[in-house]
Amino acid sequence: MTERFDVVVVGGGAAGLAGALTLVRARRSVLVIDSGSPRNAPAAHLHAYLGHDGRSPADLLAAGRAEVAGYGGRIRTGTVVAADRLPDGGFLVRCGDGSTVLAGRLLVATGLADELPAVPGLRARWGRDVLHCPYCHGWEVRDEPVAVLADGPLAVFQAGLWRQWSERTTLLAHTWRLTGEDRDVLAARGVDVVEGEVTGLVVDEDRLTGVTLAGGGAARCGALVVAPRFTARSGVLKGLGLPSAALERDGHVIGTCVESDPMTGATAHPGVWVAGNVTSPMEQVAGAAAQGVRAAVAINTDLIEAETRRAVEAYRAGAAERAGEADGPGTPRSA
Repeated sequence: MTERFDVVVVGGGAAGLAGALTLVRARRSVLVIDSGSPRNAPAAHLHAYLGHDGRSPADLLAAGRAEVAGYGGRIRTGTVVAADRLPDGGFLVRCGDGSTVLAGRLLVATGLADELPAVPGLRARWGRDVLHCPYCHGWEVRDEPVAVLADGPLAVFQAGLWRQWSERTTLLAHTWRLTGEDRDVLAARGVDVVEGEVTGLVVDEDRLTGVTLAGGGAARCGALVVAPRFTARSGVLKGLGLPSAALERDGHVIGTCVESDPMTGATAHPGVWVAGNVTSPMEQVAGAAAQGVRAAVAINTDLIEAETRRAVEAYRAGAAERAGEADGPGTPRSA
């Protein structure tokens, strides 16, 4: 028979595991299904997470899995390909290996995929010295020559932001056409501009030292900042009528996300919650974990309310039956 859980958590990153931990401590039966491909896997360390600064992302997730399992939670390696709504309000969760499980509620914490600009070599160094978040990596490259790749509307903002960590910040014009106002802003912040399309990376002894430019030129840098497109991993939700929505910043589309209540993570589909980067692409690890906790509290509350409704209905039905038996057959019921 197909196993049934109070909650199936899809995705075992910080958001999913924090949600699962909260739910198992609430004495819920929980299954976490995780593909084993966290977004921050390329990074050697995570930062700005109080008490865990500098810790390996892999170590944090291993500790989280052990904590969930310690309270009786189940964790399974695999992928979820679809979830079907059942007449009782629960879900039939279909996995990539053909197996299925039943869930009373769903918490989807599948994260996002970073789509990088089309420059050869970026993916291999992503999370090492090809970066996007200064709050995650800025301290580690402070005062180093930092180059910002301009291939979208946020490049000037990024250059001004990274200038906080290094006075040697350069904007690579690349394929983006800078306006006069852009150049004034950059000059005022002390950010140099290098013209020319970037064609590749220069790596020496497994360290980034610069980029090559069309026409044979080059620019030196120890870190290259890019603006990825944030694409929500939301495939499991599409069958439930929850397609991803455009993610905008300053009037520009920078990716996709699954819309949800900002406090609880509740979606427009009853019984389905989301947490972490799948709904908040800009969230860091600490914030994603907090979202998982809030969603778990909302899920447990929802389950309690449903259980209470059923208990009241059963109690009233039993009371009516007992009253009928007390009256006896053929005895008129009192008003």
